[in-house]
Amino acid sequence: MGINFDKALGLHPDALRLRAERTKILASNIANDSTPGYQARDIDFAATLRQVAGGEGLSLSTADTELLYRLPNNPTQDGNTVELGTEQAQFSQNASDFQTSLTFLNMKLKGLAKAIEGQ
Repeated sequence: MGINFDKALGLHPDALRLRAERTKILASNIANDSTPGYQARDIDFAATLRQVAGGEGLSLSTADTELLYRLPNNPTQDGNTVELGTEQAQFSQNASDFQTSLTFLNMKLKGLAKAIEGQ
């Protein structure tokens, strides 16, 4: 009898891949803080993860992930919608959530290793 890793690991591998994609998007927003006309983007993490978990055939890349525009609190004269504080906070929260998912995945893998060893 084999181990079905998709069932054993749950959503955590998909969550990690999606968090990595979101990191790229947020980093791009931060990098373009001074670019005139740049529109800050983000994804709806929960909705995208539900689509992936539901088997809707969505792959986890920025090309397939629906990017949403972030609405600025204080619009600028040059049309740039990046608010550095907001982007940095989102980036930090995403990094923290990535670490949490990685910790859960690590615990699952340790549990599987113990089960395989017969402990």
